[in-house]
Amino acid sequence: MGSLLESAAILGLGDCHFFNNSFDLGNYYACIIFSILAQLQKQQSLKPEETVDFHIKRTWQSIAKMYNEVAAGYGATMATGYVLLNIDKETGTPSTALGPKMGMEATSLSRILKSMQEKGLIERRPNPNDGRSVLVFLTPFGIEKRKDAKAAVINFNQQVAERFPEADLATFFRVIMGIEEMLQEHKMQPKI
Repeated sequence: MGSLLESAAILGLGDCHFFNNSFDLGNYYACIIFSILAQLQKQQSLKPEETVDFHIKRTWQSIAKMYNEVAAGYGATMATGYVLLNIDKETGTPSTALGPKMGMEATSLSRILKSMQEKGLIERRPNPNDGRSVLVFLTPFGIEKRKDAKAAVINFNQQVAERFPEADLATFFRVIMGIEEMLQEHKMQPKI
């Protein structure tokens, strides 16, 4: 269907006639519909800076760059700091729970955990309640680095709070959480 839409958009509305025979009548109608949709999409096209996702992505990239610069001063990365902040200091955290909690793919997380273990930030222990899983614990060095990561997060959030009125931040949180909720509830897919 995607290639049909692309073809219809490239060919234009009047060029669906090649489907107009008894075997391709469904494709003929689909071509017309997709041509109309493509024309509507052109009329409603937005510049990237007019979209919500553009600003979310650009802002997140800036935040990630800032955190990586701060983390580099401690010999770490933003991803390492993020993992340190998501491991329970007292009871450890199942390694399988970290990925979903942080929105990270298992392969990326596995690579980060291996690096963190090699640096002495974490240790893995068998889960006494589930022999199939492993708990990730912070080492004393990991706890020290967790404090550094936490300080960086607090500092950034304090700067944001000082710059923007509380009402603006409340609106921001309501909107961004609403977008996340919308995506989770409806598993939003881009409409073509």
